[in-house]
Amino acid sequence: MNNELNIEIEEIDRKIILRLDGRLDRSTAPRLETELNLHIDKGQTPILLDFTRVDYLSSAGLRVLLAATKKHRAKHPDQAGGHLIIFSLNDDIKKIVHDAGFDRAFRLCDGEKEALQVQ
Repeated sequence: MNNELNIEIEEIDRKIILRLDGRLDRSTAPRLETELNLHIDKGQTPILLDFTRVDYLSSAGLRVLLAATKKHRAKHPDQAGGHLIIFSLNDDIKKIVHDAGFDRAFRLCDGEKEALQVQ
């Protein structure tokens, strides 16, 4: 079992996309947290997270996403609804996010094209 999380960074239309590959759990969440904080501290908004290749999401991963959302909103209160945009979640991860009630905390999009159109 691969316990890694690889993150590729891409900029499209002045929007940062973090392309995640692997598991987002207790051992890998700090890596994502560091990367998110770096972009938030630089003032980059919005931040898009590509979950196409994420195969597992734990409560630790959810906590990192929620903390990043709160931090981003505090630094950029003018960006209503467009702080952290997560797209291309598989059905299992989408269910975890919905069951935890976090679908109200982040903007979820079905695909990249939809995520890039969020203002």
